[in-house]
Amino acid sequence: MSQRVLTTESGAPVADNQNSATAGAGGPILLQDQHLLEKLARFNRERIPERVVHARGSGAYGYFEVTDDVTGFTRADFLSEVGRRTETFIRFSTVADSLGGADAVRDPRGFALKFYTNEGNYDLVGNNTPVFFIKDPVKFPDFIHSQKRDPFTGRQEPDNVWDFWANSPEATHQVTWLMGDRGIPASYRHMNGFGSHTYQWTNAAGEAFFVKYHFKTNQGVRSLSAEQAAEQVGKDANSHQTDLLQAIERGVNPSWTLYVQVMPAAEAADYRFNPFDVTKVWPHGDYPLQRVGRLVLDRNPDNVFAEVEQAAFSPNNFVPGIGPSPDKMLQGRLFAYADAQRYRLGINHTQLPVNAPRSAVVDNYGRDGLHATRYGSRQDKNYEPNSYAGPAQTGAALASPLAVHGWTGTHEAPLHAKDDDFFQAGELYRLMSADEKDRLVANIAGGLSQVIRDDVIEKNLAHFHAADADYGKRVEEAVRALRED
Repeated sequence: MSQRVLTTESGAPVADNQNSATAGAGGPILLQDQHLLEKLARFNRERIPERVVHARGSGAYGYFEVTDDVTGFTRADFLSEVGRRTETFIRFSTVADSLGGADAVRDPRGFALKFYTNEGNYDLVGNNTPVFFIKDPVKFPDFIHSQKRDPFTGRQEPDNVWDFWANSPEATHQVTWLMGDRGIPASYRHMNGFGSHTYQWTNAAGEAFFVKYHFKTNQGVRSLSAEQAAEQVGKDANSHQTDLLQAIERGVNPSWTLYVQVMPAAEAADYRFNPFDVTKVWPHGDYPLQRVGRLVLDRNPDNVFAEVEQAAFSPNNFVPGIGPSPDKMLQGRLFAYADAQRYRLGINHTQLPVNAPRSAVVDNYGRDGLHATRYGSRQDKNYEPNSYAGPAQTGAALASPLAVHGWTGTHEAPLHAKDDDFFQAGELYRLMSADEKDRLVANIAGGLSQVIRDDVIEKNLAHFHAADADYGKRVEEAVRALRED
């Protein structure tokens, strides 16, 4: 095999990649050494701003295969027939830590999935929990600030974490999930994924349904205790990345079965609690799981930076037959996610290979900007409407319209008959075995007992008491015991 020739960025052959050009054998380096300057300048710019949240991540390619007929609920083409396969890319992540953080930590996990459909890319950006800490996006920056490193100490502070939760009673359900046994997955392969938010499906007849997505791992759910996780981090901080990479390389392709809960749109207004509140789940007794298909991961990225770090997901990337709901947190994410990628990667980040559609044709009037690679032909115009046969609107909405009424202003979400911040947290606690309850109480007390202010501790204890009397009593006793040591 012939030797490949090393070149500069402009394609010129490099004569010497071991020695910089100098003024004489021992003299200073010359400014004219274009190869040296180009290498150093490029090296200085190899990193891009990391994600503010979900910075530490791993990814893989795969496919989604439809196994059950759901055309009665959605006209999405990639879900239109049993046996249909669609290429996918998934990015798993932790939420709070930075790019260099460890994998085996107590933290929610991102479960972001890109479907490369014939009608454009569909992004489903979820987590490994069915609920979240807050229900209004105006609180999101404050929530993340409370969970990330303190600007003075430079570390995550229990006082900040628990103070925010003390003043956000709606977080009690998610805190119970996070501090329970599933708070530290054993690997990305051994956790479930959820769309978390409520979305809208619309069928060919124009009928609208609200849905929640559930990806159930076919490897079985496995989690780590706090002690096991600490040991794992000490052995391999990249444990989840290592596991995913090696499993796929061995041909042990992880898979998940997708189920949805389906609520006819007309039932949402009178449901006993707000179905668009992301701090709550829909009981399966009300809306049973209905199988849709399976997700299989079978190929590792060739380059982690190009394909995992530069992968961009936005929940506003819908396809015909799928759309948003009035879920406030989802509404905020429709803007925030795409905007984050415009900042990190530039306005043309959708032209990067990992983000570009595979089979759908992109044809619009967007032009120019940093890293633009799509120009069109010399006859193409960059405005609309025009008289030159440029792309035109279809007039067909992706999803059904949502009815709105009332006065503009800042409003709390309308209360339903059974809306409550604590009831579902209590139900989750009561579903746990005795051993699971022991570990939950120990995990909560371990963090809450480090808080300095008594009033913050009391506010949090009040939330657990409100969820379940035994729950609150046991956490209170455990916190007291640790603080007295």
